[in-house]
Amino acid sequence: MNDEWEPPLPAGYNNSNRAFLQAFMACGTLTFSEAQKIVAGLISASEGGDDAVDPRSVTMDDVGNYIRTAREAVESLDYDIRNTRHQQRDGERVWAFINAHSDPATQMGTMRTAEELAFIKRMLDAMFEDFNTPRMEVMAITETQALKVSRPARRQSGVNAQDAGDGEGDGEGGEAAAGAVDRGLKHSEVMSLLSSLVAEGWLEKSQEGFYSLSPRSLMELWSWLVATYNDPDSDEDWQHIKFCEACKEIVTYGQRCNEVDCTARLHDICEQAFWRTRRERKCPKCQRPWNGNHFVGERAVTSRSGFQRGRGRRTSKRSDLPEAVAAQQEAADADEEDDELEA
Repeated sequence: MNDEWEPPLPAGYNNSNRAFLQAFMACGTLTFSEAQKIVAGLISASEGGDDAVDPRSVTMDDVGNYIRTAREAVESLDYDIRNTRHQQRDGERVWAFINAHSDPATQMGTMRTAEELAFIKRMLDAMFEDFNTPRMEVMAITETQALKVSRPARRQSGVNAQDAGDGEGDGEGGEAAAGAVDRGLKHSEVMSLLSSLVAEGWLEKSQEGFYSLSPRSLMELWSWLVATYNDPDSDEDWQHIKFCEACKEIVTYGQRCNEVDCTARLHDICEQAFWRTRRERKCPKCQRPWNGNHFVGERAVTSRSGFQRGRGRRTSKRSDLPEAVAAQQEAADADEEDDELEA
């Protein structure tokens, strides 16, 4: 009789490595400061002394050794540990424990209902299609916009219902199909789900009230986002998912070329090092001057004069301010008219 298969473990893998991996899996993501605390606790436990190890004494090499060992331990199980720099937070390094073959359903299927997964897909569509156009690349939504996609469009819901009704026979298959119709979520369920996704590190919520994908999500869903929202057969240069000219990672918060048809993008955290390597501050693709005042992410809305004027008139709470997302076209047109007058 064959013994049950066990994944190969790195040489020297011990209880300390196992405890680090368990802590990492429980967190999902780690920053350097968070990893320092875990490693310091493990070293204190292994030494057995009365004095606890100061987390500040844990070096990047110490953390790196634990992470490399953990990665070797899980790679045969189709998991991986990847890292990126946070597009904000001064480029803080973030490590994530991820499924190497991932899409939203794979990642959240064990934790979410079918209706919640369908909502998450509609929310991603809103981020990367509805509010991500050549003129304005927001790639984020507000609570108001999230609530607007709480239920599928009537036409789509009708198609789902028709498909469910076309099940063969009147037995269990037809009943199961009927039960699979996406009826959407209540507004209270949407708010609860958004809070949960933020708490679990899938989404981040800004001070202006915008929800966007976290570093964990961008690492986890990198391949899926490109395959879902980019069209390799398109004749258009512009694609929904674009990459930083410096680090080649996805840009959902950063800067864009002044020319609307140009696809050059830069993270804020990459720009200084990038421009130091170039003789002139010109777009690397179209060679137009790079002003640094055309944005990707929520600033594509919040930097607009229309949003600023609207903010001054608002009396509602701060989380309701970014209603300009719904009027992004109007704001963009107004700014273009201002630019033409100035020219």
